[in-house]
Amino acid sequence: MTRIALVTGANQGIGYALVEELAARLAPSDLVLLTGRNPERVKAAADRAARGARSHVEARVLDVTDTEAIAALATSLGRTDIVISNAIAPLVPDRPQAAQADEFIAVSNGATHAVLRSFAPTLPPGGRLLVVASGLGTLGFLDPRLHPLFDTAALEEVEAAVETWRQAVHDGTAPRKGWPAWLNVPSKVAQVAAVRAVAATRRDQDLANGTLIAAVCPGLVDTRASRPWFDDFGEARTPAQAAGPVVDVVLNPLDPAMYGELIQFGKVLPWHNGKPLDRPVS
Repeated sequence: MTRIALVTGANQGIGYALVEELAARLAPSDLVLLTGRNPERVKAAADRAARGARSHVEARVLDVTDTEAIAALATSLGRTDIVISNAIAPLVPDRPQAAQADEFIAVSNGATHAVLRSFAPTLPPGGRLLVVASGLGTLGFLDPRLHPLFDTAALEEVEAAVETWRQAVHDGTAPRKGWPAWLNVPSKVAQVAAVRAVAATRRDQDLANGTLIAAVCPGLVDTRASRPWFDDFGEARTPAQAAGPVVDVVLNPLDPAMYGELIQFGKVLPWHNGKPLDRPVS
């Protein structure tokens, strides 16, 4: 049977590398869908990835800020064997964080919620749904006052916490409420919390049939999104190097210890790890 794999935010960077890696390792009868919101860029990227690929690669236009479009695509496909939610909006240090918050949160968090809600029900036995997150996505990187918003939260509660944070950014109360100035930290914690929330409702059934829902951290990767924030890329991976371990998680047999967790280089990052982190931003 043909397997269908889908990657969001895939016309460049890690997303594109994930498409190439999947298309190199899946069967010739399988289909990899490369998605993004710009039709011309998505088609050009899919055409490029298809050259020499083992599997079929096709373009699909998908704006991940359109939750109805995500739901419609999931419905139209009916069954999606592999889903990798990867889309991210660039975040730069030379603009006020509040001016970037709405788009950044819509892409990183709103889309994650929509992908989990729409695609998790379409996974067949043995399916995989991964959210590309970060090592900053463990709860300990937030002020302890914020932990109850995310720890053991249901998906609706995670969504409410994200909206509370977004409003606090705009009304200027975020610092005194304990929210980090750098948007990336609470966003990543919320992504992992959303994965954990959905996984908690499906754990027994999924473990019984070999299905995996998890978050993955590819490590520091040299991309346009990371370049403005880090000075030393000596240990950074290229997108192609980062894609391999992520696709290993997709294709390897299910390790129950990874279910619902944040995985980096094949190991689980404990949810309560980390210590409150901030960095100077405008």
